[in-house]
Amino acid sequence: MTRPAHADDPGQSLEIRLRVETDDELRALRGALLAARATELSEVQRRAGRLNLGYGSDTARDSMTDEVAHRRRRWEMLDRLIAAIDAIASDERS
Repeated sequence: MTRPAHADDPGQSLEIRLRVETDDELRALRGALLAARATELSEVQRRAGRLNLGYGSDTARDSMTDEVAHRRRRWEMLDRLIAAIDAIASDERS
């Protein structure tokens, strides 16, 4: 895994190299990422629902807002990883 020299650069990219021995391993990795993405989305929806219904104090709602944003970022990153795997698998079929 390599990182850019300037971590503050908003356009930074991250290169991840992971050896996958078989198509079964690639499918298993994709499945694990899909499961993680589903979990994150569920948490986003649950916490956003609680926030929209007005649960908790003002401080707790501020914390929930931050947590929803954090969970949404995690969900989006998992979505990008899955898209990258799908692109590789599509290239290999072509």
